[in-house]
Amino acid sequence: MQFICLWSGPRNVSTALMYSFAQRDDTRVIDEPLYGHYLRVTAAAHPGRDQVMAAMNCDGNAVMQSLLHPVTAPTRPVLFMKHMAHHLVAIDTGFLDETQNVFLIRDPAEMLPSLTIQLPHATLADTGLAVQSRLFDELHSKGQQPAILDSRELLLDPKGVLTALCKQLGIRFDPRMLSWPKGPIPEDGVWAKHWYHAVHQSTGFAGYEPKRDFPVRLRGLLGECAPHYEKLFTHAIRATTGD
Repeated sequence: MQFICLWSGPRNVSTALMYSFAQRDDTRVIDEPLYGHYLRVTAAAHPGRDQVMAAMNCDGNAVMQSLLHPVTAPTRPVLFMKHMAHHLVAIDTGFLDETQNVFLIRDPAEMLPSLTIQLPHATLADTGLAVQSRLFDELHSKGQQPAILDSRELLLDPKGVLTALCKQLGIRFDPRMLSWPKGPIPEDGVWAKHWYHAVHQSTGFAGYEPKRDFPVRLRGLLGECAPHYEKLFTHAIRATTGD
């Protein structure tokens, strides 16, 4: 078995990336298995909180053990787990020694205006960037070489960036990863109705469009986020074409 953990920030292309991996015939995907755990231990006021917690196991340690040590052998050898980095709180992270880890980042100048639509009082903790930065250092110190994807680079060159990612993960690139049918997939979490409107209308990775008119009120938070993002971006897989 091969276990891939995606550690993303919110308002990124993480769901599209999960849909991409779901098209592979060797891969199973799971949507944010630590969300219930995060809501339980932080008491965060997210849309649909009660429904999310009722729908899943909220013991993060038990969740990860069940995923990495299933009772019955799965039919597909690769498990792709889409996580939000800020969900990794109050949990034994020893399981990371058993997983390949991928970070998905997005320029906070483009991410924050979108995030604060759903979370008007968002803080650095809500972005996951500080967690990603710390986790990258921890994994690197243990000899892991986690891959880093940047949403802009991915959208500029989906085929090139995904090909490079698959090579680093030791799996073949599958052209089917570049498109999917419009609409939800069975693996969507119950929170999809609050967050996945755009991806449900998509049939592939959207082209990159720069965002403008950054709100003045978010400049302080941007200043907190930027050093973490810039540090991680130096290691990101780059687009080789703008087409």
